[in-house]
Amino acid sequence: MTPQYGAGPRRPWHHVSDAEWVAVTVVLVVGIWRGGSGALACGLVLGGVALATSRRPSGALVLLGVVLALVGVWRSSTEWARASARHTGPVEGWVQVVTDPERVGNANKLVVEVEGERFAAWMFGGAAGAVESAMAGDALWLRGTRRAVDDRRSLVRHVVGRLDVSATGDIRPAGLPHRPGNRVRSALRSTALETMDAEEAALFRGLVIGDDSAEPAWMLDAFRSSGLSHLTAVSGQNVAYLLAALAPVLRRLPTGRRWSATVVLVGWFALATRLEPSVLRASAMALLSVTATATGRSLTTTRSLAVSTCALVMIDPMLVWSVGFWLSVGATAGVALATPWWWHRLAGPDWWRGPLAVTLGAQTGVVVPSVLVFGRLPVVALVANLLAMPVAGVVMLVGAPAALLGRLLPLGARTVLMWPLGRATRWVRWVAEVAARLEPGGTATVVLWVAVLLTLFAARRRSRPVTP
Repeated sequence: MTPQYGAGPRRPWHHVSDAEWVAVTVVLVVGIWRGGSGALACGLVLGGVALATSRRPSGALVLLGVVLALVGVWRSSTEWARASARHTGPVEGWVQVVTDPERVGNANKLVVEVEGERFAAWMFGGAAGAVESAMAGDALWLRGTRRAVDDRRSLVRHVVGRLDVSATGDIRPAGLPHRPGNRVRSALRSTALETMDAEEAALFRGLVIGDDSAEPAWMLDAFRSSGLSHLTAVSGQNVAYLLAALAPVLRRLPTGRRWSATVVLVGWFALATRLEPSVLRASAMALLSVTATATGRSLTTTRSLAVSTCALVMIDPMLVWSVGFWLSVGATAGVALATPWWWHRLAGPDWWRGPLAVTLGAQTGVVVPSVLVFGRLPVVALVANLLAMPVAGVVMLVGAPAALLGRLLPLGARTVLMWPLGRATRWVRWVAEVAARLEPGGTATVVLWVAVLLTLFAARRRSRPVTP
C-alpha cells in the first residue's frame, strides 16, 4: 500500500535520502538567488518534489523547503544591503592585506581591508614594486583615496570600492593563522623560480596551491580553451592528495586526535590557498568526510556536496553568484552523479572507461555555467584531461613536499630534485597549448560533440554480445 501523507513512523534526519538533500539545497540556493517572494513558491514546489521522491514521505521536508527558501531570502537581502562602501575619501595608515598582489599591466592590484571594508588597491610605479613581497594577512602602510564602485563582480567578492594608492610604506608580516601558509607559499615560489623558467614556475604554483597570479594571460586562456582551467584552481583533488600524503602519519593517531589533526591541516591548507570558492567547497566536504569517518557514519559524495553547499551559502550567500563556485559544485556533482551513468554506457576496458567516464561526468556537470558564462564547452577537453590529469596529479601529490625539502638542500641538489617535476609541469603546459590550438570553437565544437557522443554510444552497442 502506498503510504499516506504523514503516515508511518517518523524518520530520523540522518535517514533523509540523497535526492531530498539535493532538493533542499536547490531550494536554499534559489531562495538566495531570487531574494524575493518568488523563493517561497520555489520552496513549496521543490519541497513537494522532495516529498514525491521520498520512499517514506515526510511533511517535515516540505516545511524545511519553505523555511530554507525564507532563510535564503533573508540572507540574500542582508548581504546585498552590506555590499556598499560606507567610508570613502582619503585614507592614510595601516591596512590589512586580503589577497596577494596581482600584476595587471604595469600596475599591482591587491585587495585590502580598511575600517572593516574591502577595497581593490591599485598601485603604479614605485608603489607597485614596493608591495611585491606583500602577502595575505600582512599589514601595509599606505596613503590613497577610496571611492565606491558599482561593479557586481567586485561586490560578490565583498569588494565595495577602489583605492587609488599614491604612496606605500612598511609591511608588517602576518601573524597566526596566516603565517604558516605564507611561509609555505614563499618557499614554493622561491624553489620553483630557482629551478624552473618563470612560466613553468608560475604553472607549478598553480597546480600545487592554485596560485595563478603569476601566470600570463595567454597561459590562462590556453587552459580555459582546452578545458583544463580546473588544474590551476585548488579542488578536492588537492585536498585529497594532501591527506593521502600525510595518511601514514594520521593513521597512527587515535581517532580523536586524528580528527583534530585533519581539521587543522584542512584549515591550514584552505588559508594557504586563499579561501577561493573551490577551496571552500573542497575543504567543507573534506571536513564532513573525516567527521563521518570518525563517528562511524557513511556519507555519500552527493550528500556531502549538498550539505557543504547549504552550509557555505548560508555563511556567505555571495557564493551563489560566484562562477568559480558554480564550476566547482557542478564538476563535483557531475563526477558523483553522471560518472556512473557514463561508465555503464561506454565501451572498452576499465582502464579506458574509468578516466573517460570521470571526464565526461565532470563536463556534464559544468555544461550550463560553461556555456552561459564563457560561451564554450571545449570538445578537446576529453583528450586533454586524459593526457594531462595523471601527470598533473603527480605534481599535485609530491610538488609541495619536494619544494619544501628543496629549501634544505644546496642549489645543485635542489635543481636535480625538482627536475622531474619541471618536466611534468612542462608536459601539462604543452597539452594545454596544443589542445587550445586544436579547439575549433563555435558551431564546429557543437558538431564535434555530437559526433563524439554518437561514436561512443555506437561503440557501446557494437560491443554488446549478440543474444541468440
